[in-house]
Amino acid sequence: MGWTISKRVWLILGLAIPLAGVLLYLNSRRPTPEVAVVKVERRDLSSSITSNGKVEPITPHTLRAKFDGFVSQVLVSENQMVRAGQLLLTLDDTAIRAQLDQVRAQLASEADDLRAAQAGGRVDQAARVAGELRAAEVQHDMLEEQQEALTKLVAARAATPDELARNRTALERAIAEVDQLRKAKQQFEHQVELDKQRLPLSVSHLQTEAAALQQKIDSARVTAPVNGALVSLPARVRDFVHTGDLLAEVADLAQLRVRAYIDEPELGRLEPNQAVEITWDALPGRIWTGHTESMPRQVVARGARNVGEVICSISNDKMQLIPNTTVDVHIMLQTRPRVLTVPRGAVEIDGLHRYVYRVDRARLHRQEIKVGIANAIDYEVLSGVQEGDTVALPAGVPLRDNQAVRVVLQE
Repeated sequence: MGWTISKRVWLILGLAIPLAGVLLYLNSRRPTPEVAVVKVERRDLSSSITSNGKVEPITPHTLRAKFDGFVSQVLVSENQMVRAGQLLLTLDDTAIRAQLDQVRAQLASEADDLRAAQAGGRVDQAARVAGELRAAEVQHDMLEEQQEALTKLVAARAATPDELARNRTALERAIAEVDQLRKAKQQFEHQVELDKQRLPLSVSHLQTEAAALQQKIDSARVTAPVNGALVSLPARVRDFVHTGDLLAEVADLAQLRVRAYIDEPELGRLEPNQAVEITWDALPGRIWTGHTESMPRQVVARGARNVGEVICSISNDKMQLIPNTTVDVHIMLQTRPRVLTVPRGAVEIDGLHRYVYRVDRARLHRQEIKVGIANAIDYEVLSGVQEGDTVALPAGVPLRDNQAVRVVLQE
């Protein structure tokens, strides 16, 4: 009985050991990985930067209030196309016109005074001052002659001392009057000289003030400065506006610009006059073209991104693109015709080195390559592989040099 059990154990062990060996052998064999491959081929390759941006008019014309007042009329509506010189709205200029009338009246008076001063004073005043002085001088000379004559007559006892005294008193009054009138004439002439210096400044100031008020009155009729679209019209009838408040904004939509927001790592690849393509989700399939114009001078935070703002000039001949819209921006950095290319997904990056896995006779061969320009899909290959070579795309398992693979040609 014991011998029978021992025999069975040895039999089971004899069968289990070969079976375990088979299982270990099968388990040690790894399945050959399946990889998709593509051919190295020549094609035109364009390197570009893709980002977003905002449409802006190149030369927006802002129309602002030049005086405080009420909006009396609004004759257009926002987004309307307008022509140069078209009346858009009016402001109430009643108070400004009253000020202008007052200033013009003062200006006329001051200008008349200036002309009189430049002519030596007002004719009637000058004649009166000169006439009164001459009459006083004649009277003085006559009394002085009489004084001399009476003095001789009194000495000869031909006139009385009282007559001589009365004449002396009259002569003293005449001397005082002549002195007073001479001072009045000097004061008159001095005032004329002062007016010659003062009045030109006063007249100039009033002329400037009148011109400024006239400009305000002219600005009460707000007209379109150019043909274009009325992109902003915040003013409404009966609104009270202050000096400097925005009334309207007109822009020529034939030429626009796009403020493109380019991520900081891409900024070193930008230059002026690079070709630009603009697309807008609202008009799928439509492309606007232009070029980069000015490079950013600083990097700014925009949400979670650090970006430089690149200005791009865009042609908008059909007037379909409108300001303040968000668009997609494609900046063409370089274009190379008929260059060797490999998909970006086939390139392995190790520090400063780039590798591909070239497929030859169902085995992988790790090959270093030199790359040139790139876009979102392909790299330009400068050296390392040739046209027609087959390279592997990433598989579900890591690829390694000299690895056996099963090849599946990428469509």
